[in-house]
Amino acid sequence: MAAVIPSVSKLSSRIIRILGCNPGPMTLQGTNTYLIGTGKNRILLDTGDKNISEYQKNLLEVVKSEQVNIEHIVVTHWHHDHIGGVEDIYGSIAKQPKVWKHRRDVLDSQDDDLPKSYTLNWLNDGQEIKVEGATVKIHHTPGHTTDHVVLTLLEDNILFSGDCILGEGTAVFEDLYTYMKSLQRILDLKPSIIYPGHGNIVEDPITKIGYYIAHRNQRESQILEALKEHSDKQLNEIDLVKIIYTETPEHLWPAAAYNVNHHLTKLTKENKIKFINKDGEKMWQYLSSRSNL
Repeated sequence: MAAVIPSVSKLSSRIIRILGCNPGPMTLQGTNTYLIGTGKNRILLDTGDKNISEYQKNLLEVVKSEQVNIEHIVVTHWHHDHIGGVEDIYGSIAKQPKVWKHRRDVLDSQDDDLPKSYTLNWLNDGQEIKVEGATVKIHHTPGHTTDHVVLTLLEDNILFSGDCILGEGTAVFEDLYTYMKSLQRILDLKPSIIYPGHGNIVEDPITKIGYYIAHRNQRESQILEALKEHSDKQLNEIDLVKIIYTETPEHLWPAAAYNVNHHLTKLTKENKIKFINKDGEKMWQYLSSRSNL
């Protein structure tokens, strides 16, 4: 049982966590949002879901009690439980903040994420945003989504991990190939502590990141070994699920196949296996050597 996360927590002199009050299977106890800085003007990281009155009430109480202004709103990625609350906060709890997010792709426009009445400022990898008592550095970490970013608080070597690393369990992702590269990048940052987008604080970040990487590598090894053992055949995701997920009930096979597909896409990009479109059905086969390409 995970420790209960309070509605509002003062984590340090620089950071106040306000829980998004939107619990669910994917959000755990809710989306963690963070008010960062020590002075009058501060940064709000993520905004929870839209129309969550309890969250808005708690955030307003913090802003009033601290007597602060939200100068910047930084959104880790486009998912509704991180960007949804911007509309509720902009112009009210946060009078005239600059709203920041990374592009989802080179053709991205703000119409994809926020109403036209809100100006969206695009984040750049390596960019720094400063307020009194806090400097956050942006690191583009795609994989969970194409626009995902994590932030480091330079004064304390703290990492705000968004949905790249969670306080409990493992994260989902859109693209495993880029997600694994992002995990390695976060590991190279060597954070001393992680404040995740969902779940409790990660006190042992290096161990946690290592577990995430090892968990995915183990599953990848199983898939690669299964294809190698059946190298004379072309297999689809369900074929591999039957071989690997031997203790998984049949009604969960489609979910397992979804994860397997991410691994197959990554292995194909790395030229370790071959993709075959067989009469409209997606199949894969082990590559014994690069000469098979």
